[in-house]
Amino acid sequence: MNAQFKNFLSFFLRLIFSGGVLFYIFTKIDMEKTVEVLKTADLSLMAAAFVIFFMINMILLWRWMVYIRGLELNASFLTAMRYFFIGLFGNLFLPTAVGGDLIKVWGLCRDSAQKPRVVASVLIDRLSGFAGIMIVGTLAYLFGYQLIKDGSLMFSVAVLAVLSIGVGIVLFNHTVYSFFCKVFNPFPKIREAVMAMHYDLALLKGKGKQIVLLRGVALSCLAQVVSAGMSYLIARALHQEIPLIYFLIFIPLMCVASTVPSIGGLGAREAGAAYLFSKVGVGAGIAVSISLITFLFMMVIGLMGGLIYVATLSAGRVQHYPSGPGLGNANV
Repeated sequence: MNAQFKNFLSFFLRLIFSGGVLFYIFTKIDMEKTVEVLKTADLSLMAAAFVIFFMINMILLWRWMVYIRGLELNASFLTAMRYFFIGLFGNLFLPTAVGGDLIKVWGLCRDSAQKPRVVASVLIDRLSGFAGIMIVGTLAYLFGYQLIKDGSLMFSVAVLAVLSIGVGIVLFNHTVYSFFCKVFNPFPKIREAVMAMHYDLALLKGKGKQIVLLRGVALSCLAQVVSAGMSYLIARALHQEIPLIYFLIFIPLMCVASTVPSIGGLGAREAGAAYLFSKVGVGAGIAVSISLITFLFMMVIGLMGGLIYVATLSAGRVQHYPSGPGLGNANV
């Protein structure tokens, strides 16, 4: 089975999953009522929500730049921005949001000899994103528990917290990390590259570097709060009076649901929205509409990334650098 066929099969299966879940959801909601609500939407509020969505992505780009600078990577802001937006385009077609991360790694690795640090910057960026989800979701749930009183949500938040803390321990604790790296013993070059990435991550534990991690997590929390505010604004545009606290609790969990292999999280995110908002009396049609409008915003920004890729395609050059001490010769 060649790589091209595997890619096609992966896309086809994710398309079937997204389409199947959406079809099932649409059979369970009042489409006529939902369409009427959408027809009367406040377009000015919807436009404001789109601007906020763009701002969220700029916050995420800023967060990545914090780690790029913290790891002392030789990458300009424009280069990082280019691959960040191309990554958003890739998120629409590659397996989950991780696909966009692979594009960012590939892009910076083309122009840098610091390959393990490139991987480390993207990995810690993703991990801090989950930390932001955990922090905002947990705090919002604690403040809003009396409004929802659903233990299953707390279980979901707790599982997310344990996973985030566990991954953090594995990445930053040398003993634990070395233990897990034993799986690569039969592949010395891969093990060397993985260990080199750990040493680069350890740079963020050095004196004066902890602030880099704190800034990254703070930006993650800000992005989650602003994202909840954006969804709240979409709800207002649809003439729905839903308290902001619910969005602060549900949006982080919906972000996790969107990591299920699908087309840009489509289907999984909508199923999560319908399930979560049903717990506070919001109709499935409204919940799914809010989620689909967010996906529409995602598509617009993603297509912008596609245009950036096409516009800068001729400028793409593979550069080769000699490997420096401690950087290894890993193929990423």
